[in-house]
Amino acid sequence: MPYRKTIFIDKEIYHVVNRGVNHSPIFITQNNYKRFVNLIDFSRYESVVPYSHFYRLKPEERESMFRNFQKENNPYVNILAFCLMQNHYHLLLQQMRREGIQSFMRNFQNSYAKYFNTKHGRSGPLFQSAFKSIRVETDDQLNHVSRYIHLNPSSSYIIKIKDLESYKFSSLNDYLGKYTYRFIEPKIVLKNFKDPSEYREFVFNQAKYQRELNIIKHQIGRAHV
Repeated sequence: MPYRKTIFIDKEIYHVVNRGVNHSPIFITQNNYKRFVNLIDFSRYESVVPYSHFYRLKPEERESMFRNFQKENNPYVNILAFCLMQNHYHLLLQQMRREGIQSFMRNFQNSYAKYFNTKHGRSGPLFQSAFKSIRVETDDQLNHVSRYIHLNPSSSYIIKIKDLESYKFSSLNDYLGKYTYRFIEPKIVLKNFKDPSEYREFVFNQAKYQRELNIIKHQIGRAHV
């Protein structure tokens, strides 16, 4: 991963985005999506074994090893929200230790690229050379960024807005009380809402979100990487 001038600050929150080289797909099969999700879970912690070894263990052995990771290490990051699209992904990350975001991103991207290239008979870089990142500085910005991430499948015309909750590879349902991914930390965002139903209304209210989508897209375009 190239040298970055961005300085990530512990306990601060960042919207992180990356896409495939030349906008090429980074997900082709359902198993690709599942592998990516498993890798971002695994890569939150420092590990002495590669994921390929961890993956081959029996389920009970994986759980035992993962619990040891949690006992022995602080996580690199907390993952507040995510959404996977065919040629890019969005992560909402809170850095929890020095250089945590860089370590987390390097570990899971390198591992996923090796897996993807092997599975699909390709070689060379899979992702753009540097991920984009925007620091989230206020609760209002945090709310809108989380909504932007969760609305991506709809705003990109992958699915209709009424089917948003059926999109598997997003953390939306974890915000709505239908817990799907153990690594998601929704409380930091949800503390700004009365309950999950209020957050759902906030997300699904298209009239309110459209303006914010344009603002955040502009921020992403200007992000210093």
